Amino acid sequence: MTCDYFGKCGSCTLYDMRYEEQLAYKVNREKERFNDITTMEFEIIKSEEEHFRNRAEFRFWKNYDEEDKPTLSYGMTSFEKNIIEIKSCSIVSKQISNLMPKLLKIISEDEILNHKIYSIEFLGSTIDDMLVTLIYHKKLDTNWEEKAKDIQNKLNIKIIGRSRKQKIVLKEDFIKEELNINNTIFKFQYKEGGFTQPNTKVNSKMIEWVLNNIEAKDDLCELYCGGGNFTIPLSTKFNKALATEISKTSINSALTNCKLNNITNIDFIRMSAEEFVEALNSVREFRRLKDVNLSDYNFSTIFVDPPRSGLDDTTRELVKNYEQIIYISCNPETLHRDLKELVKTHQILNFSLFDQFSYSKHIETGVILTKSC
Repeated sequence: MTCDYFGKCGSCTLYDMRYEEQLAYKVNREKERFNDITTMEFEIIKSEEEHFRNRAEFRFWKNYDEEDKPTLSYGMTSFEKNIIEIKSCSIVSKQISNLMPKLLKIISEDEILNHKIYSIEFLGSTIDDMLVTLIYHKKLDTNWEEKAKDIQNKLNIKIIGRSRKQKIVLKEDFIKEELNINNTIFKFQYKEGGFTQPNTKVNSKMIEWVLNNIEAKDDLCELYCGGGNFTIPLSTKFNKALATEISKTSINSALTNCKLNNITNIDFIRMSAEEFVEALNSVREFRRLKDVNLSDYNFSTIFVDPPRSGLDDTTRELVKNYEQIIYISCNPETLHRDLKELVKTHQILNFSLFDQFSYSKHIETGVILTKSC
């Protein structure tokens, strides 16, 4: 991949390495990190080298040309934590990349659209659905709405306007996506403001890796389920599933995604992992569980995809009770900490690295464990 902003834009931290070099660097780093736990070979899921991100955010930057006329450009944070002007981005999807200059030109040429505009968020899909959120430091009025609707129709996109205490949805606040998982199509709606995996192709391979390496029997318990990205494909392998998530937006998306896929064997509960542990241990009663009888489940497997902080002490102890553990991690450091405890009761069967973010030091990790005899 080539980019005019390598070494300037702080987004790509491994800009001085070819893709295979940077991947080898990350793989060797993780092998060294985990060598006190396992020496097994890691399965490596590669990313495309460019145009892999279906979600992106940019600042807007106003400057002045030689005739002292204001100009508008996209901006990113530099290595020195300043804003640098950019005209293109090589890691965003081709859909976003093609849209960026067209949208910038229209906004730049209209005073109502560019006045006090601050930033922009793109959320795209592999089936060419595109949601754009324009964020302002001003109150948005009907004049702005009319102009934004014109862009929406002209570019065949969906637009949301945001300002302080204000959100204007001109058409829809979600995009549609379809994931091909082991030759089965799963349909999803991704809402603005909700979490989505930015690298869609690697995300599909992550789900396939889980499905292809687990022993599916009895029931599934999932913590930190988000909008059902893993839950829905996994539910087809188990009798039934119970999934928890703290975000109301994500729970609503998960329920919608179940309907889109005619999935009826999942119960979604809006509660934190810590609360779920309390419910399972009968420490507290929750009204949110009034329609769910935990004793009806025969859990064999637990799936966890925690935030960067990893598992808290009580959740880590809960996880040890399950025959099979599926752990997806966005932070190898906290995964290493958690595995040091989990391997006291379980053995690692599969270990994989998912290179979601080319040209960055970040890498996702997947581990499948089974209870030791």
